[in-house]
Amino acid sequence: MTQTRTTRPPRLERGRSALGPALELVHTGQAPTRAVLTAELGVTRATAGAVAAELESLGLITVDPHPTAPVGSQGRPSHRLAVDPDGPVVLAVQVHSDGFRAALVGLGGRIVATAPGCGTVDADPARVLGEVVATGAELLRETGRRCVGAGFAVPSAVAEPEGTALNPLHLAWEAGAPVRDIFQRCLDEAGIPGPSGRPPVTAFTGNDLNLAALAEHRHGAGRGARHLLVVGTGHRGVGGALVLDGRLHTGSSGLALEVGHLTVDPEGRPCHCGSRGCLDIETDPAALLTAAGRAAGPESSLLEQAGELIRAEYDSDQAVRDATGLLIDRLGLGLAGLVNILNPDRIVLAGLHRVLVETDGERLRGVVADRSLWGRSGSVPILPGTLAHNSLVGAAELAWQPVLDDPLGVLG
Repeated sequence: MTQTRTTRPPRLERGRSALGPALELVHTGQAPTRAVLTAELGVTRATAGAVAAELESLGLITVDPHPTAPVGSQGRPSHRLAVDPDGPVVLAVQVHSDGFRAALVGLGGRIVATAPGCGTVDADPARVLGEVVATGAELLRETGRRCVGAGFAVPSAVAEPEGTALNPLHLAWEAGAPVRDIFQRCLDEAGIPGPSGRPPVTAFTGNDLNLAALAEHRHGAGRGARHLLVVGTGHRGVGGALVLDGRLHTGSSGLALEVGHLTVDPEGRPCHCGSRGCLDIETDPAALLTAAGRAAGPESSLLEQAGELIRAEYDSDQAVRDATGLLIDRLGLGLAGLVNILNPDRIVLAGLHRVLVETDGERLRGVVADRSLWGRSGSVPILPGTLAHNSLVGAAELAWQPVLDDPLGVLG
């Protein structure tokens, strides 16, 4: 009697605990081949092969059956590893003052599908989140993808473990809104299946700049930094985040790095927080438009309008050039203070701040060097972020984390 061979490899025993670390290495691009995976995990070739095969059977990665040697290398050929482009996804959503965006994000920070929505965000977070979740559910129906989690990027400090938005200053939401519970309820009502194929999918929530920093550290300009500072401005306001040895530093209750409320102009404009001249109010898109003498229009978001103004008219319009220089100087002053306190080994700028460093990085780096002790003794790299939707990708990272921690336990 002929036995039929199964395509699924036998369950791991020795390599079971290596599944999560192996998946994270492939997810972050640190293990492009099975040989590199073997070295990074410190296991035998056989164990690394079994680990890769198990992750492939879970639909998370692909293993090239034909080993190849690196270009120009005399080394032994090895099987190439990659995230599975047809694998499961997570639902990532972001809400900001100009609207929202929903996306499906696979491993490796790949955005599989995305849809923007809503020109204004009203005072009812349940209505807004209900709409954005419905948009995400439609993306899932259209693509037929399996969803294993959901993450929400909020323009507010998020208190942990409660998941409440403590200071959504640029939304009309009340302080302390239980956004994670509301998000979970909307997911439950939408009936989005979780990893087991049955509702509910689990909700995760975080501050948008914290999540942007996590994304840039794993997949963007912050990759490889040990002490990464990320500062950025999206549609309104300024946020910051610190990633230490691969982990977000969120403080004792999730509220660390409220950098937007550093004072950079004591005689500046009143801030929403009650102070005056904060980074939050002096270096965001609205500040750029005001300094350039331009009125915001209804055709696109403030972020898009401010960025396009600099790109299109910086070289030709003195008012735009002066306004850009003013924001660069104020941003540099704030960054210098953060460098003195935090001593990061890299700074990544996001949103409109990314445009500022791309436009005149020499001026910005000069201000930071002149105003900071560590800047004088050794320059801190200041780089533009490289991810187009870093907060969305970061929200996805939150939702992917349980799978990265225990792939077999979540999906097996």
